[in-house]
Amino acid sequence: MHAGAWWVWALALGVGATRTSNPLLLGLLLAVSAYVVVTCRANTPSARSYAAFVRLGLAVLVIRLFFAVVLGSPIPGSHVLLTLPEVPLPHWAQGIRLGGRVTAEALLFALYDGLKLATLLVCVGAANALAAPARLLKSLPGALYEMGVAVVVALTFAPHLVADGRRLRAARRLRGRPDRGLRGLVHVGLPVLEGALERSVALAAAMDARGYGRTAEVTPAVRRTTAALTLGGLLGVCAGTYGLLTAAGGTYGLPVLLAGLAAALAGLRLGGRRSPRTRYRPDAWNPRSCLVAGSGVAVAALLSLAASRDPDALHPGVVPLVAPALPLWPAAAVLLALAPAFAAPGTTARKEPS
Repeated sequence: MHAGAWWVWALALGVGATRTSNPLLLGLLLAVSAYVVVTCRANTPSARSYAAFVRLGLAVLVIRLFFAVVLGSPIPGSHVLLTLPEVPLPHWAQGIRLGGRVTAEALLFALYDGLKLATLLVCVGAANALAAPARLLKSLPGALYEMGVAVVVALTFAPHLVADGRRLRAARRLRGRPDRGLRGLVHVGLPVLEGALERSVALAAAMDARGYGRTAEVTPAVRRTTAALTLGGLLGVCAGTYGLLTAAGGTYGLPVLLAGLAAALAGLRLGGRRSPRTRYRPDAWNPRSCLVAGSGVAVAALLSLAASRDPDALHPGVVPLVAPALPLWPAAAVLLALAPAFAAPGTTARKEPS
């Protein structure tokens, strides 16, 4: 299974999560991603970090609700749950309040908003659990190799932190020392940070010894052509995207976007001459990889279509206070993301080499 297929699948689910604030659809997205992760993940440190992303999503949700209670919300509401003591603020802080009335409508709006962000974080965690970010490094073009190394190192930082934290907490429990609370957090967090710094220094030395960052000589004409194509392509992508988002630019948006993508890809191909490298056993896009990536893209496309056709169903209101309903065909579209669990079961369930 190509690593990029899992990342396309998971990030497409994240894009679908940004198209709706319906808690039933968001909960269905969370359930689908969790089922696929449990079915197909490998026995690696990155796979075990999925629980950490789930806890991070819960923390984001709690913080969003806390801010709605303490700082208030612009959402009007008539169902008052409690009234906190309000702190008077100076005149230059108009529009901001501390305390006051807490309504059910404001809490419900904060819940929907926080759940959307939490779902996006959990989808990123699913991508990290199903395919180690280091595997993506083999599939990047040569022009993006240095940037890809930086991104992969950053993404692999989280699972190593989780593994170090578990190891240190287990060691403290065996010694009869506290591993929870503020004291346990201080005694565990400092060694984890120290280990991360030592690992980063060792990784930098190992990469320098293996020739990372060294580039080949290219002619000035190739460098100028590469810069012109890449910069012009990115500007074309921005202009084409802006045209597609506006009513006046609907005629020229798509051609400019396609031309910009073609120019940017040509620039990346020319820029790859500066970083010649070989691939050992490169991952191939087989039919199962295409099916996994296609199922996620289909979910994102169908939810985007549903958001434009029936926005009320995908964005339930909170004023008046009503229970959200589950739209049938968007929910069926989300279930398409279960395809990897049946089409590729156990493809990553073996222990991968570290």
